[in-house]
Amino acid sequence: MPRKILVIGAGKSTSYLLDYFLGKSASERLQITIGDLHPEAVPPSIARHPACRVVHLDILNDSLRRKLVDDSDIVVSMLPARMHITVARDCLAYGKHLVTASYIGEELRELSKAVEKKGLVFMNEIGLDPGIDHMSAMQVIDRITEKGGRMLLFESFTGGLLAPESDNNLWNYKFTWNPRNVVLAGQGGAAKFIQEGTYKYIPYHRLFRRTEFFEIEGYGRFEGYANRDSLNYREAYGLQDVLTLYRGTLRRVGFSKAWNIFVQLGMTDDSYIIENSEGMSYRDFTNLFLPYSPTDSVELKLRHYLKIDQDDIVWEKLLELKLFDPDKTITLARATPAQILQQILEESWSLDDGDKDMVVMYHKFGYELEGQKRQIDANMVVVGKDRTHTAMAKTVGLPVAMATLAILNRKITTPGIQIPIHKEVYGPILSELEAHGIVFKEYEVPYLGYNTETQII
Repeated sequence: MPRKILVIGAGKSTSYLLDYFLGKSASERLQITIGDLHPEAVPPSIARHPACRVVHLDILNDSLRRKLVDDSDIVVSMLPARMHITVARDCLAYGKHLVTASYIGEELRELSKAVEKKGLVFMNEIGLDPGIDHMSAMQVIDRITEKGGRMLLFESFTGGLLAPESDNNLWNYKFTWNPRNVVLAGQGGAAKFIQEGTYKYIPYHRLFRRTEFFEIEGYGRFEGYANRDSLNYREAYGLQDVLTLYRGTLRRVGFSKAWNIFVQLGMTDDSYIIENSEGMSYRDFTNLFLPYSPTDSVELKLRHYLKIDQDDIVWEKLLELKLFDPDKTITLARATPAQILQQILEESWSLDDGDKDMVVMYHKFGYELEGQKRQIDANMVVVGKDRTHTAMAKTVGLPVAMATLAILNRKITTPGIQIPIHKEVYGPILSELEAHGIVFKEYEVPYLGYNTETQII
């Protein structure tokens, strides 16, 4: 009898995941069902595979969704995070294991006792970030503490970027994952972290004005801005007494300074509707956020309003996006500023056929062992093949697929709602990821403490 895996959602991050399942379908006796709102978008090489079937699935179609869940042995949800709870409730009702790459939400957390009581494994945060970041961090932290070391500092930064050979715009950036998440990044509360034993907070309107610099051997210089809450994993990682705990997002140097223009103008706001958005020109959209002037141009008003010199590279970046073009029009009706900005950016920042993306992850571990302060720097760089088999899809999809198979094979058995921080999970998966070229390089370096090379712009 085949073992049935239901994959709900077949978006950008699933190319490697589906290849992995189908590549092991014969040896592992797997039958894959893909449920998606747009089944026609599933590549023919996947859809026509003898171990695969593709069905049209609207997540709001309760009867079909529940039938598919009931007919599976394990469910992989690659839906947007807010939709996981619907699938999770079905999995609980029908006694099925669940794997997702998303953060654990409060609604999901409320199911914890019931999931554990049924002996089910609900593995979450098993993608890239969250996912590989958890596993790679815990591997080093456990190694340090097992030697008797005491953790003093942990920093972690991840970025989905362009590979150097495809880095062909002034922003050094294109979308390699959900564009909406990029536009809304950092919203919903102040960034919170610990620096040398002191709690620090960065409100959203200042978030992109405080960045740190990093050098990755062979790939140059990067900057990082803080994630919303770096303290979420203090207890899970066993870092209750750590002096510095800081998690963030990586970009190429200069990105944050330019992005901050959108924040200051209000273009990333998703809280209200622009009634006459459809048909509005990019130029008129930009002008919405600027003071009225009977004489000054939109360009002049923006430069004066935000104090941007005409020879500033930031100004060139704005021009590159055609923000002042009167002939470019918005096709979205009753859209929020954030939705409109996303449409404008997608026109310039979508991967072209020949483009390759790149994922970069950086960790810093500071610790004390035998009376000496020490430091380990670790980094991972993965370059994609093309616009379908991206580094983002690889680093998100492969850990999900590996965890799914491990649960099916009863190599992961601890029940409950969980993240991959235990050796039974991270050990085998990190080892298998290395065989796929997802490898961390570690460097023993002098202890430097918190990164003091910070820019405030």
